Amino acid sequence: MVLQLLPAVVVLAGLVLYTLLGGADFGAGLWQLFAGRGDRARRIRDHAHHANAPVWEANHVWLILVITVLWTAYPPVFGAIFSTLAIPIFLAALGIILRGMSYALQNAASPRQRRYIDVAFAASSILTPFMLGTVIGAIASGQVPPGNAAGALVASWTTPTALLAGFLAVATGAFLAAVFLAADAARLREPDLVAAFRWRALGAGVVAGVIALAGLLVVHRDAPALFTGLTSGWGLVAVVVSGVAGLVSNGLVAARRFEAARLAAALAVAAVIVGWAVAQRPYLLPPTLTVSAAAAGDATMIALIVSLAIGAVVLFPSLALLFRLTLAGHFDPTTEAPPAARGRPAGRHRRRQLTQSAIGLLIAGFVLLTIAEAEVAHIFGLIALAAAAVTGFVAVGPADLAARPVPDPPAPERSHPSRTD
Repeated sequence: MVLQLLPAVVVLAGLVLYTLLGGADFGAGLWQLFAGRGDRARRIRDHAHHANAPVWEANHVWLILVITVLWTAYPPVFGAIFSTLAIPIFLAALGIILRGMSYALQNAASPRQRRYIDVAFAASSILTPFMLGTVIGAIASGQVPPGNAAGALVASWTTPTALLAGFLAVATGAFLAAVFLAADAARLREPDLVAAFRWRALGAGVVAGVIALAGLLVVHRDAPALFTGLTSGWGLVAVVVSGVAGLVSNGLVAARRFEAARLAAALAVAAVIVGWAVAQRPYLLPPTLTVSAAAAGDATMIALIVSLAIGAVVLFPSLALLFRLTLAGHFDPTTEAPPAARGRPAGRHRRRQLTQSAIGLLIAGFVLLTIAEAEVAHIFGLIALAAAAVTGFVAVGPADLAARPVPDPPAPERSHPSRTD
């Protein structure tokens, strides 16, 4: 059961991270659409543009992770979702492509072209989360039966619950983006931008809360089984946590404590995703297909888990370094290069020991998962792989890498015209 359940946990974690990071990314595009006109509006758009620059591509790593793990670990679920919900998934992918093109062209366009590009960027930033939200809503309300295109191609994602999930995805993304951008503006000491996004965060928080509360009434009528899961047991706990965290986040924004508000806002949105997953357990496609029925064979699951552990050793240090540099302001347009860190870096001997330990734990986890047959051996194998990922992360030392000074680029050589005698 552990092998069957673990990839589902990875999918859920990937969805949470994509909702938080990618959702805030999409929300920033929405605020560019409603920035208004004039110099102040241009500064708001530029602020959102620069805040997204270091991470807008990296956020899609989590969506790729979700799709890959779902495809490998639960092929019947993947086939049913991508065939029945082909239209919203196609529109979401189209929005991602259009958004990437618009973002890349923003700095190379004339003022007139920039207006059209901004509109395209903002429209795609609304289209994509809305369509992905309808996909979640269709699954949660039981509109995706097992089989190839067994559900309705249009009616499956246009139910009240699916549309509600789409609007909630857009609202929560706008809320997260406003809180994050207000915090970034405070770090840059831009009081007018702080005020602009502070009011946007407060308003978006209220709108998202109203949609979530009203959504319970919609779900009660349209998806009774989901409503029961959300109002009892761990589902109710997640709903309460989301509501309380949302209120706390708005209070912190009002008090201008933006860094703490980031965490509270993230918790509020993450609890919504976790609550949905808990409410429909043990089904991946309610009300018929469970986790155990949809899971691939043990050999596939073991290979997938080992691959995820190896990938985590590479992925997490890289992303941790990226987000650490971003949150520390090293990518800000007006930030000077950080001075060299004081003190000596970690010794080579310690790094060598940690690297050897990570390799040993990786081998042990692989052996316990592939050779041993007892369930308890599989559990210890998973623990060993997790420990290998953590040890490898420490061995890489992203904090030490971030503290290293960036060398100045070499001066270009001057070309001298040739002389003729």
